[in-house]
Amino acid sequence: MNLTPQREPAIRVSLMPKDTNIHGTIFGGVILSYIDQAGAVAARPYAPIRMVTVAMKEVVFKEPVHVGDIISFYAHVTHVGKTSVTVHVDVVAERFRPYGLKVHVTAADVIYVAVDDNGRKIPVVADGSGG
Repeated sequence: MNLTPQREPAIRVSLMPKDTNIHGTIFGGVILSYIDQAGAVAARPYAPIRMVTVAMKEVVFKEPVHVGDIISFYAHVTHVGKTSVTVHVDVVAERFRPYGLKVHVTAADVIYVAVDDNGRKIPVVADGSGG
């Protein structure tokens, strides 16, 4: 993966001590939550009302994330179905120490389904124009 993508991240965060585990690195669950949020940002234009997460495919953590790292979540739509949107999310950490070093942390494919106010599946907006 190119660690300096030519696109803007869906979200960027700097994680704090409250997000750490007993080993002093960031909880994997915190990263998973941000992956879900970044994917939702990319899926949103396809949602006539709302999108819900139905699956997150295998996530393998290749590098730890440390307090003070700036984490970028790059998300792009890879598939649009009748009621679902699949988004690929790449996670890159820019280290606080050594300053500026970029490492690929993980990636995931997240599947979202469009639902109405009653939670029933509804068609997505095929062109991503937002309904």
